[in-house]
Amino acid sequence: MSNKKSYDILVKLLLIGDSGVGKSCLLLRFCQDEFTPSFISTIGIDFKIRTAELDGQTAKFQVWDTAGQERFKTITIAYYRSAMGFLLTYDVTDEKSFQSIRTWYQDVKNNARENVEMILVGNKKDMADKRVVTYEQGKALADELGIPFIEASAKTAEGVDDAFLQLARMVKDNVYNQDEETIKVNNQNAPASKSCCS
Repeated sequence: MSNKKSYDILVKLLLIGDSGVGKSCLLLRFCQDEFTPSFISTIGIDFKIRTAELDGQTAKFQVWDTAGQERFKTITIAYYRSAMGFLLTYDVTDEKSFQSIRTWYQDVKNNARENVEMILVGNKKDMADKRVVTYEQGKALADELGIPFIEASAKTAEGVDDAFLQLARMVKDNVYNQDEETIKVNNQNAPASKSCCS
């Protein structure tokens, strides 16, 4: 039995945002390339796995879908520390979900590791006739928070892979490239090894 890993890097991402913004649909679209129009609230937390090529390396995505309701907040916040990146998600047809993004952002700042990566995702962009949050408003909020922004549609798949892969690249640069630099520095500072028999 082989212990060889089937991937080069592990990317743990967390989808957060108000209930009903389409986090579960984004997860299903990214990991299984499927869409379901039926809405069933996530109870607590759910996750799926997908392996994808990322800049010439095999990345194993572990994507966690959190419940958006306040009553599950204690459970979901427990997962913040292990996450490498967050998709702050709102629904472009729901002003309240957009206004909640600052609160979700602050939850990440208060409970996740320092310098964790985040991206703002405006979901349901296919519902142009019901849109209440403009692209410009989303971009302005992302700029204010200092994070990238993308609009997506779990229904049509537009922007979904882009959002996850962009965040994964940021995680790779932040976590894995930083680890390589630390290893190089530590190896340079290591004393020359001595043989036990010399």
